[in-house]
Formats: sequence, structure tokens, C-alpha cells
Amino acid sequence: MGPPRPLPPGFLEARWPGPEPASGWRVPVAVLAGGLVAAIVLPGTRVGIGWLLGGFALVAAIIAGIWPAAAALPKADRAMRAVWAGSAVVLLSVLAFRNAWWLVTFCVLGALGCAALAIVGGQRVRSILFSLVAAPVAALRGIPWVAKHLSATSDRHGKPRHTQRVVWSVIITVLFMLVFGALLSSADAAFSQVLSAIVPTVSVGRVFLFILCALIAVAAVYTVAAPPDLSTIDKPGTARLRRLEWGLPIGALVLLYSGFVVVQATVLFGGQHHVLQTAGLSYAEYARSGFWQLATVTVLTIAVLGGVTRWASREDRVDRILLRTLLGLLSSLSIVIVVSALSRMYAYQKVYSFTGERIFVMAFELLLGIVFIMIMAAGIRWRGAWIPSATVGLAVVMLLTLAVLNPEDYAARRNIARYQETGKIDAWYLRALSSDATPALSTLPDSVRRCTLSWIVDDLDEPDPWYGWNLGRENARDALDRVGSSAIGGSSDCQRADQFDLPKTR
Repeated sequence: MGPPRPLPPGFLEARWPGPEPASGWRVPVAVLAGGLVAAIVLPGTRVGIGWLLGGFALVAAIIAGIWPAAAALPKADRAMRAVWAGSAVVLLSVLAFRNAWWLVTFCVLGALGCAALAIVGGQRVRSILFSLVAAPVAALRGIPWVAKHLSATSDRHGKPRHTQRVVWSVIITVLFMLVFGALLSSADAAFSQVLSAIVPTVSVGRVFLFILCALIAVAAVYTVAAPPDLSTIDKPGTARLRRLEWGLPIGALVLLYSGFVVVQATVLFGGQHHVLQTAGLSYAEYARSGFWQLATVTVLTIAVLGGVTRWASREDRVDRILLRTLLGLLSSLSIVIVVSALSRMYAYQKVYSFTGERIFVMAFELLLGIVFIMIMAAGIRWRGAWIPSATVGLAVVMLLTLAVLNPEDYAARRNIARYQETGKIDAWYLRALSSDATPALSTLPDSVRRCTLSWIVDDLDEPDPWYGWNLGRENARDALDRVGSSAIGGSSDCQRADQFDLPKTR
């Protein structure tokens, strides 16, 4: 038996070996500065302008640390990374003027996703998904690489170089500020109040934010210094399915969707009376009963189209004509299904309450409809590599559009308008809205206004520091000042407001 054969190199060794060891002060100082500034200005669990300022600080620090390596990237690659980085900062800006928890949550998650694309640079489905995983991996792999910059800070005579002196000076400065600042703050209450309004207190949460922001900076400088090779991840699929293998199921779906569309046309022209006779449901119940099923069908159809376009054979002209025809028909019928789902949800909200979450799912369904249009456009010349990144970009636009719309304020105003027409309103739901809806809720009559404003006061009692300033909370405070404290009630007022409530069975 001969010597054992060496194992083939793994993915990391072959496609992402990482940068060579380096030295210098630029990278570690950029990482520490970006993480420290972002951790200071981020308002933690509250939303505010500090999220935008922290994003700017982190991006500026990363640019300072990666610029020599980034200059070597292709111009188109640099432009795409800059677009995704800018999208992340713009999404964080939403937290400076909106308060709806679900909206700001999606914006933060979207900002993290855009940051991953800016760091790794994915453009198609596989590389985009790879970016979401590779960015955290790069943060962990990059820690030793960044640390080696500091280990090589002594000259040949063993004397500390300029980098090491700067690092120790920064550490000593931070320690001085913490120790002496704490002593002076405890010695004088007035100085303590001024200091707490300017500088946030050091806590476990602040330390966590510093570590998180520093890891994002580490992932960026490590990856841009030596990006992974995404060519094998985004390689085109091989033709595995013959004409009968993909044509039969797709043709069956086309027939099934065609029958559904015919029924939908009957419902559309028959109206509520037709639905009541055939389905035994009210029109609102009928609308609600099918939205989530249709939304699921829409998502699954996109997955089917993606799989067929990747693995279906299209070697001869007949294959290409048949594929374009069936996929075009399936996409067209899917657009009708999207319209049906949107009309169902809108009809349901007209009968019952408008909510911000329902407006979001309608926007998401509309986004899926645009994806079908892009698929049809790509099928003309059979070039759809641009669709995944365009879809992510449209998702960013969707979130920003919702932020401009102010969905909770819109939902509140629609519910107020229906209350003026019907005398029915869901005061318990409106009470749970964020400060974005407070100016609209303050216009309600006293019989329901006291209930709807009963919770928001607790969120607005504590003043915001400068890094926690938020436009939505400022507008809410102004609205509460106009109506006065007597217009704000409690749970007993909500019990009295039950006489105006909508039916709970929906």
C-alpha cells in the first residue's frame, strides 16, 4: 500500500482562501472606530436617528479600512457593492421617522441583508443565499487576520511601532473617560444629567452592539481584501429534464390555473350575491378564506418557474418554443391569481379593519406579481440572470415605499373614516398602534379616543436623548399636547368602547 492520497482542497481552500497576512494600523483602527462610534450612537431597543448615524459611521470606517483593496475590484463590482451599502443605510434611515415595530424590524433585517450583499457581492439566487451565510463566516474568519495587523507592530529592534502606540493611547483614553467620568457623574447630579443626555451609559447591551458592529466591519475588510470566487456557485444548471418530464406537469398547471381564472371571472361579474349562493359565505369571509392560499400558490409558482428554467432541456427549437409558451402562459395566469389575492384582501379590509400588517402582505403580494412580469420579460431573450438582484432591489423599494406611506397612520385614518360612516371601530386594535398613528387617533371623538390613546403615553413619557430622536414620536407628543391629558384614558375606557367594536368572528 502506497502513501495515502492527499484530500482534495475544500471550498474555502479552493474558492475562498482569504487574504494574505498583513500589517499596518488602517484596518484595526477602522474596525475599532466603526464599532465604537456605532455602539455609542445606536439607541438600543428604541428607534431613532442613532441607527442612521451608526450606519453612516460603520460604512465610513469600512471604506477607510478597505479602500486600498477595494480599488483593485472591477468597477462594476464596486458599483454594486456601493449600491447595496447605500441601500442598507437608507433602510436604517426609516428608524429615524417611523415607529411601527413590524416595519422597522423588516427594515433592520433588510439592512443586514443588503450589508451581506455589499460585503460578499452575490448577484444570483445561489450567490445571494451564499452571501447571507458567508458574511457571518467572514466575521469569524477575519478576527485572526485583523489581529495579525497588531501583532506585527514592532520593528526589527523590538521597539513598538506607531500603530501599537496609537492603540494603547486609545485604550488608556477610554479607561480615563470611564473612570473619571463615572466619579464626576456620581459627585454632581446636574453634571450627571448633562452627561447622560450626551453619552449613553455603558451596559451589557452597549458592549453587545460594539461587538456586533465590529464584527460587521471585520467581515467587510476581510472579504473585500480577498473576495470568494462565486463563479462555481452561480454556474448555470444542466439540462436534466426532457420535454415530457417538464412539459406534462407545467401543462397540467396551466390547465388548472386556467380553470381557476375562469371561476374568478364568474365571481367578479357575479359579485356578492353569486358568492353567497354558491359558496355559502359572506363576501368578506370568502375574500379572507383564500388570500393566504393564493399567496402560497404565488410563491410556489415562482419556485417552479425557477427550477424549470434551470433544468429543462432547450437544445432544439421545439423545446425553446414550447418552454416559452407554457412558462409565459403560467406567468400570465399567475398574475391573474395575484390580482385575485390582492382584491380579496382589499375587500376583506373594507368590511373589517385595515391594519399595517395586512397592508404589508398586500405590498409583498404585489412584489411577487412584478416578479412574474420580470420573468415574462426575461423569457423573450432567455436572459434572466438579472432577476434575483432586481427582486432584492424591489424589496428594498417596497419597504421604503411603505415607510413613506406610513402604513399605521394610513390604517388608522381608514378605520376612522369607516367609523364616521358606520359607527363601528376596533378601538382595542387601534390602541396597540405605534406613535405613527397618534396624530390621526387624536382626531377621534372622546368616546373612543380615550381608549385608543391609553397605551401610547407609556412609550412617550420618557424623553429621548439626542441619538434617540424620532420624528414619529415627536409628532405624537405634539398631538397629545394639543388634545390634553384629559383626552387620554385607560382600560375601562376600552371596555366602554366595546359598543362601537366590530364583530370578533372574522
